[in-house]
Amino acid sequence: MSALSGKVALVTGASRGIGRAVALALAGAGADLVVAARHAQGAQATCREVTALKRRAIGVACDVAKSIEVDELTRQALEAFERIDILVNSAGIVHRAPVADTADADFERVMAVNLAGPFYLTRRVVPGMVKRGWGRIVNISSISATTGTPLQSAYCASKWGLNGLTKSVAAELEGTGVTVTAVLPGSVDTQMLKGSGWAPKMSAEDVATVVRFLCAESPAAINGSLVEVFG
Repeated sequence: MSALSGKVALVTGASRGIGRAVALALAGAGADLVVAARHAQGAQATCREVTALKRRAIGVACDVAKSIEVDELTRQALEAFERIDILVNSAGIVHRAPVADTADADFERVMAVNLAGPFYLTRRVVPGMVKRGWGRIVNISSISATTGTPLQSAYCASKWGLNGLTKSVAAELEGTGVTVTAVLPGSVDTQMLKGSGWAPKMSAEDVATVVRFLCAESPAAINGSLVEVFG
Protein backbone atom coordinates (compact mmCIF):
# COMPACT_ATOMS: atom_id res chain seq x y z
CA MET A 1 0.00 0.00 0.00
CA SER A 2 1.30 3.48 -0.89
CA ALA A 3 2.21 5.85 1.92
CA LEU A 4 -0.74 8.19 1.31
CA SER A 5 -3.28 5.67 0.08
CA GLY A 6 -6.78 6.76 1.12
CA LYS A 7 -5.74 10.35 1.78
CA VAL A 8 -7.04 13.41 -0.05
CA ALA A 9 -4.69 16.32 -0.73
CA LEU A 10 -5.61 19.86 -1.74
CA VAL A 11 -2.77 21.71 -3.47
CA THR A 12 -3.02 25.36 -4.50
CA GLY A 13 -0.97 26.96 -7.25
CA ALA A 14 -0.91 23.52 -8.83
CA SER A 15 -0.95 24.45 -12.51
CA ARG A 16 2.84 24.86 -12.71
CA GLY A 17 6.09 25.04 -10.80
CA ILE A 18 6.27 23.77 -7.24
CA GLY A 19 2.52 23.30 -6.88
CA ARG A 20 2.29 21.05 -9.93
CA ALA A 21 5.32 19.03 -8.83
CA VAL A 22 3.83 18.61 -5.35
CA ALA A 23 0.47 17.45 -6.75
CA LEU A 24 2.20 14.79 -8.84
CA ALA A 25 4.47 13.70 -5.97
CA LEU A 26 1.53 13.24 -3.62
CA ALA A 27 -0.42 11.38 -6.29
CA GLY A 28 2.61 9.15 -6.77
CA ALA A 29 2.48 8.44 -3.04
CA GLY A 30 -1.13 7.31 -3.35
CA ALA A 31 -3.18 10.42 -2.54
CA ASP A 32 -6.23 11.62 -4.44
CA LEU A 33 -5.99 15.26 -5.44
CA VAL A 34 -7.91 18.50 -5.42
CA VAL A 35 -5.90 20.55 -7.90
CA ALA A 36 -6.46 24.28 -7.41
CA ALA A 37 -5.11 27.03 -9.66
CA ARG A 38 -6.04 30.55 -10.65
CA HIS A 39 -7.21 29.45 -14.09
CA ALA A 40 -9.32 26.40 -14.88
CA GLN A 41 -7.23 25.40 -17.89
CA GLY A 42 -4.08 25.02 -15.79
CA ALA A 43 -5.90 23.17 -13.03
CA GLN A 44 -7.37 20.71 -15.50
CA ALA A 45 -4.01 20.10 -17.18
CA THR A 46 -2.43 19.01 -13.90
CA CYS A 47 -5.59 17.08 -13.07
CA ARG A 48 -5.10 14.99 -16.22
CA GLU A 49 -1.52 14.22 -15.19
CA VAL A 50 -2.74 13.05 -11.79
CA THR A 51 -5.39 10.77 -13.27
CA ALA A 52 -2.71 9.31 -15.56
CA LEU A 53 -1.07 8.14 -12.32
CA LYS A 54 -4.28 6.21 -11.53
CA ARG A 55 -5.40 8.57 -8.80
CA ARG A 56 -8.72 10.41 -8.58
CA ALA A 57 -8.60 14.16 -9.06
CA ILE A 58 -10.69 17.26 -9.59
CA GLY A 59 -9.45 20.58 -10.92
CA VAL A 60 -10.89 23.79 -9.49
CA ALA A 61 -10.25 27.38 -10.52
CA CYS A 62 -9.69 29.50 -7.42
CA ASP A 63 -8.16 32.85 -6.57
CA VAL A 64 -7.05 32.11 -3.02
CA ALA A 65 -6.99 35.82 -2.22
CA LYS A 66 -10.79 35.84 -2.33
CA SER A 67 -12.45 34.10 0.60
CA ILE A 68 -15.66 33.51 -1.34
CA GLU A 69 -13.70 31.52 -3.94
CA VAL A 70 -11.95 29.58 -1.18
CA ASP A 71 -15.40 28.68 0.18
CA GLU A 72 -16.35 27.31 -3.23
CA LEU A 73 -13.06 25.41 -3.54
CA THR A 74 -13.54 23.67 -0.22
CA ARG A 75 -17.19 22.95 -1.03
CA GLN A 76 -16.24 21.24 -4.27
CA ALA A 77 -13.44 19.31 -2.56
CA LEU A 78 -15.75 17.98 0.15
CA GLU A 79 -18.48 17.22 -2.35
CA ALA A 80 -16.07 15.12 -4.41
CA PHE A 81 -14.09 13.40 -1.63
CA GLU A 82 -15.89 14.13 1.69
CA ARG A 83 -12.59 15.02 3.38
CA ILE A 84 -9.36 16.98 3.07
CA ASP A 85 -6.45 15.29 4.81
CA ILE A 86 -3.57 17.29 3.38
CA LEU A 87 -3.34 20.98 2.49
CA VAL A 88 -0.36 22.37 0.60
CA ASN A 89 -0.47 26.14 0.26
CA SER A 90 1.72 26.65 -2.79
CA ALA A 91 -0.02 29.51 -4.61
CA GLY A 92 2.21 32.56 -4.57
CA ILE A 93 3.13 35.69 -6.47
CA VAL A 94 6.03 38.13 -6.39
CA HIS A 95 6.22 41.85 -7.12
CA ARG A 96 9.71 43.21 -7.77
CA ALA A 97 10.18 46.96 -7.38
CA PRO A 98 11.84 49.46 -5.05
CA VAL A 99 9.72 50.01 -1.96
CA ALA A 100 9.04 53.62 -3.03
CA ASP A 101 7.67 52.36 -6.35
CA THR A 102 5.54 49.59 -4.86
CA ALA A 103 1.94 50.74 -5.05
CA ASP A 104 -0.39 50.05 -2.16
CA ALA A 105 -2.45 47.81 -4.43
CA ASP A 106 0.64 45.78 -5.38
CA PHE A 107 1.54 45.23 -1.72
CA GLU A 108 -2.02 44.30 -0.82
CA ARG A 109 -2.30 41.79 -3.67
CA VAL A 110 0.92 40.00 -2.70
CA MET A 111 -0.15 39.81 0.93
CA ALA A 112 -3.62 38.58 -0.06
CA VAL A 113 -2.33 35.70 -2.21
CA ASN A 114 0.73 34.70 -0.19
CA LEU A 115 -0.58 35.13 3.36
CA ALA A 116 -4.35 35.63 3.49
CA GLY A 117 -4.95 32.72 1.10
CA PRO A 118 -3.14 30.17 3.29
CA PHE A 119 -5.01 31.50 6.32
CA TYR A 120 -8.38 31.21 4.57
CA LEU A 121 -7.72 27.62 3.59
CA THR A 122 -6.18 26.60 6.90
CA ARG A 123 -9.14 27.77 8.96
CA ARG A 124 -11.50 25.84 6.69
CA VAL A 125 -9.67 22.49 6.73
CA VAL A 126 -8.49 22.37 10.35
CA PRO A 127 -11.81 21.36 11.98
CA GLY A 128 -12.14 18.23 9.85
CA MET A 129 -8.51 17.26 10.35
CA VAL A 130 -8.76 17.63 14.12
CA LYS A 131 -12.00 15.66 14.20
CA ARG A 132 -10.38 12.77 12.32
CA GLY A 133 -7.19 13.02 14.40
CA TRP A 134 -4.87 13.31 11.41
CA GLY A 135 -3.85 16.06 9.01
CA ARG A 136 -0.90 17.67 7.28
CA ILE A 137 -0.63 21.35 6.38
CA VAL A 138 2.48 22.40 4.46
CA ASN A 139 3.04 26.04 3.55
CA ILE A 140 5.44 26.88 0.74
CA SER A 141 7.39 29.80 2.13
CA SER A 142 10.78 31.01 0.89
CA ILE A 143 14.37 31.46 1.95
CA SER A 144 13.48 35.16 1.60
CA ALA A 145 11.50 34.65 4.81
CA THR A 146 14.79 34.38 6.71
CA THR A 147 16.48 37.45 5.32
CA GLY A 148 15.73 40.61 3.37
CA THR A 149 15.74 40.46 -0.42
CA PRO A 150 16.14 43.79 -2.24
CA LEU A 151 13.21 44.93 -4.41
CA GLN A 152 10.87 42.37 -2.82
CA SER A 153 9.48 44.13 0.23
CA ALA A 154 5.93 42.82 -0.26
CA TYR A 155 7.07 39.28 -1.03
CA CYS A 156 9.43 39.12 1.95
CA ALA A 157 6.78 40.53 4.28
CA SER A 158 4.23 37.97 3.10
CA LYS A 159 6.60 35.03 3.54
CA TRP A 160 7.82 36.15 6.97
CA GLY A 161 4.13 36.36 7.86
CA LEU A 162 3.54 32.87 6.48
CA ASN A 163 6.28 31.56 8.77
CA GLY A 164 4.51 33.17 11.72
CA LEU A 165 1.20 31.67 10.67
CA THR A 166 2.86 28.26 10.43
CA LYS A 167 4.38 28.49 13.89
CA SER A 168 1.22 29.77 15.53
CA VAL A 169 -1.15 27.18 14.08
CA ALA A 170 1.35 24.41 14.75
CA ALA A 171 1.51 25.37 18.43
CA GLU A 172 -2.27 25.60 18.61
CA LEU A 173 -2.76 22.13 17.11
CA GLU A 174 -0.02 20.33 19.01
CA GLY A 175 -1.20 16.91 20.15
CA THR A 176 -4.19 16.75 17.80
CA GLY A 177 -2.57 14.55 15.14
CA VAL A 178 -2.33 17.50 12.77
CA THR A 179 1.12 18.86 11.88
CA VAL A 180 1.81 22.24 10.34
CA THR A 181 5.14 22.93 8.67
CA ALA A 182 6.66 25.20 6.06
CA VAL A 183 9.22 24.59 3.33
CA LEU A 184 11.60 27.45 2.57
CA PRO A 185 13.18 26.89 -0.86
CA GLY A 186 16.05 28.86 -2.27
CA SER A 187 16.18 29.55 -6.01
CA VAL A 188 13.96 27.04 -7.79
CA ASP A 189 13.85 26.62 -11.55
CA THR A 190 10.33 28.01 -12.05
CA GLN A 191 8.66 30.80 -13.96
CA MET A 192 8.63 32.95 -10.80
CA LEU A 193 12.43 32.91 -10.62
CA LYS A 194 12.83 34.34 -14.11
CA GLY A 195 13.81 37.99 -14.02
CA SER A 196 15.06 37.74 -10.43
CA GLY A 197 18.74 37.73 -11.34
CA TRP A 198 19.22 34.50 -9.36
CA ALA A 199 20.39 31.30 -10.98
CA PRO A 200 18.29 28.20 -10.23
CA LYS A 201 19.88 25.75 -7.81
CA MET A 202 17.13 23.14 -7.62
CA SER A 203 14.09 21.83 -9.42
CA ALA A 204 10.45 22.01 -8.41
CA GLU A 205 10.62 18.23 -8.05
CA ASP A 206 13.36 18.60 -5.43
CA VAL A 207 11.03 20.73 -3.32
CA ALA A 208 8.13 18.34 -3.93
CA THR A 209 10.20 15.48 -2.53
CA VAL A 210 10.55 17.39 0.74
CA VAL A 211 6.82 18.13 0.82
CA ARG A 212 6.04 14.48 0.20
CA PHE A 213 8.19 13.52 3.18
CA LEU A 214 6.43 16.04 5.41
CA CYS A 215 3.05 14.66 4.39
CA ALA A 216 3.79 10.94 4.30
CA GLU A 217 6.71 10.04 6.52
CA SER A 218 7.64 12.78 8.97
CA PRO A 219 7.11 12.23 12.73
CA ALA A 220 4.83 14.38 14.87
CA ALA A 221 7.96 15.96 16.36
CA ILE A 222 8.48 17.93 13.15
CA ASN A 223 5.36 20.01 13.87
CA GLY A 224 6.10 23.73 13.55
CA SER A 225 9.35 23.24 11.64
CA LEU A 226 10.53 25.64 8.95
CA VAL A 227 12.48 23.39 6.57
CA GLU A 228 15.10 25.27 4.56
CA VAL A 229 15.97 23.81 1.15
CA PHE A 230 18.98 25.59 -0.36
CA GLY A 231 19.83 23.39 -3.33
